[in-house]
Amino acid sequence: MRTVADAAEPLDQDRVMEFLERVVADSGAAFAGLTTSIGARLGLYAAMAGAGPLTPGQLAERTGLAERYVREWLAAQVAGEYVHYDPGAGTYALPDEHAAVLADPASPAYVVGAFRMLKALYASEDALVDAYRTGEGVGWEEHGPELYEGSASFYRTGYQAMLVREWLPALEGVVEKLERGASVADVGCGFGYSTLLMAQAFPRSRFHGFDFHGPSVDAARREAAERDLGDRVAFDVAAAEDFPGGDYDLITFFDCLHDLGDPGAAFRRAERTLAGDGSCMVVEPNAPADPQELANPIGRSYAATSATLCLPGAVAQHGPYALGNHPGEEALRRIADEAGLHDWTLAAETITNRVYHVRR
Repeated sequence: MRTVADAAEPLDQDRVMEFLERVVADSGAAFAGLTTSIGARLGLYAAMAGAGPLTPGQLAERTGLAERYVREWLAAQVAGEYVHYDPGAGTYALPDEHAAVLADPASPAYVVGAFRMLKALYASEDALVDAYRTGEGVGWEEHGPELYEGSASFYRTGYQAMLVREWLPALEGVVEKLERGASVADVGCGFGYSTLLMAQAFPRSRFHGFDFHGPSVDAARREAAERDLGDRVAFDVAAAEDFPGGDYDLITFFDCLHDLGDPGAAFRRAERTLAGDGSCMVVEPNAPADPQELANPIGRSYAATSATLCLPGAVAQHGPYALGNHPGEEALRRIADEAGLHDWTLAAETITNRVYHVRR
């Protein structure tokens, strides 16, 4: 291995220190992410939301936790500037704006689900190291339940904010069909949040969610029962390439197409099961194929997730593709075209997602 001593020119120590500071900051954020997940799981952020200044003892009493641990957790939150500290009064406060991000699952800014995924992903490190050495995959089902729960929570936020209000209206003629009564397949539905949001908004339509992961389908069924939507929603275990047909007016793929070992097979199945004037909605990360364009906080998050979750999951399916979550629009368009879906339109775009309307 080449060492620093082997460098042809002396190292620029200012640049070394600049980069060291960045890596140290990243390591601090990695450790702090665990405290964020703990705070969400134990209801600490929820207990602070709207409560104003609290002492550690008051917060411990509100949450039923050990005060010494609560005090240490609060110190970590102050260090990360998540929580404000008043040294004169010895109290801590969670600003309302921070509560919208950390404590309110109904907020469009809520992102705690991403931190809930960390436990499962870090626990998969040994399997990922082996995968990098062998070229084999690490399947979605090989991770712990925190991954499924955290992923569902993370994506739910964006879907609640955008799906019915912005994304579906951007698809030509689709909302009118849904209002009259349409048949919809939600492929790769996970916990079914996307399916249920559409079902609540369009009571005359019928929705069928499919996912290959049995525990996620079970969770989706429970959620449908709790919302009393069983009259218009059903969930079944099925793979993207062979989900049951039914002349669907709309087939949706929410942030899942790039995770498939064979997205072409999924598109071919969609083409065969669409109604004559049916169409697909494909929601994918807004992550460019050029690595240089990923050099920003959102792009970095997507790239890191791809390297540890999306790509290994696709490889594990032993299909002809392993796209990762940033293959670029042209790659996806080409796969769809080869499957008989030739009309590809960018319908909507946010800083995190791109929404495509795909037809024959």
